[in-house]
Amino acid sequence: MTSEDLRHHGDKDTAPGMLDFAVNVWLPAPPRWLRDRLAAALDRLAAYPSDADDLAARTAVAERHGRTPDEVMVLNGSAEGFALLPNLRPALAAVVHPSFTEPEAALRDGGIPIHRVLLDGDYVLRPELVPDEADMVVIGNPTNPTSVTHPAELIRQLARPGRLIVVDEAFMDAIPGEPESLAGDPDVLVFRSLTKTWALAGLRAGYVLGKPETLARLAVDRPQWPVGTLVFEAVAACCTPGSVAEAEETARAVIEYRAEFVGALREAGIEVVAEPTAPFVLVRVPDGLKLREMLRDKNIAVRRGETFPGLSTQYIRLAVRPPAQTARLLQAWPLEVRA
Repeated sequence: MTSEDLRHHGDKDTAPGMLDFAVNVWLPAPPRWLRDRLAAALDRLAAYPSDADDLAARTAVAERHGRTPDEVMVLNGSAEGFALLPNLRPALAAVVHPSFTEPEAALRDGGIPIHRVLLDGDYVLRPELVPDEADMVVIGNPTNPTSVTHPAELIRQLARPGRLIVVDEAFMDAIPGEPESLAGDPDVLVFRSLTKTWALAGLRAGYVLGKPETLARLAVDRPQWPVGTLVFEAVAACCTPGSVAEAEETARAVIEYRAEFVGALREAGIEVVAEPTAPFVLVRVPDGLKLREMLRDKNIAVRRGETFPGLSTQYIRLAVRPPAQTARLLQAWPLEVRA
């Protein structure tokens, strides 16, 4: 697995005008109220991002998760936070796979020794697979691309003296009620993203929750003004009680679509891997390369699986979409490339 493979993401599998099952962004654009709020903030762009903007965003995040503002750092997307992980200088980072690959890529770039914990079967975490000497453990929850949500108590079993648990919760707000979130746990470093639910991939907005001293070490070499005014505004806007309630409503709608999607896939003879809990589904097919090419010829994009450690070209990740789009995918799916 090369660094280039680890930095292959779903946007590379699609193109403008394609029916997109490759990228896990639910809405085609941010909702009108969010666009209006960001547009109103444009008048402040002549000034540098302010400490007041930063504090307002961190306060909104803290209130959303039951934390204090000094336990929050606003990020230029979660990817920026992953790029900062080498600053924590772990002696050995155990990365649980298959999962989002950016944390491992960043740790490798920073010269951090890596141990891969490869899951299979139901893809649920097995704490005993993590070596005792690992002083950092990185896990996604819910996990991209398997769509498995690990019980919070199972993740807490990873705790050891001197070990930092890092949880990527980029899709947690797509789970109604977020019952397995560790965002309120002061002993865990939790990364969150606004990209998926609010269609803000182009803005790069996210945040990390952790102990103030850990956040200070994480941010040790950040440049001046690493986060822009619009990101602060987006984070503050999306963490209000009304926004959280709207995200919850969206999550419940997506769950219904996912249930229909999974049922239709299985009825069509397509193997769904594990039990999906997030707004995407992992499937296994006899020939993923052939499938991708045939669907691409029909202007449909899906996410290849072989760039995730532990998976091969047989695996395809599919974003959940409304039923009309799902029907188009299944109609285009060739009979010879099913389970």
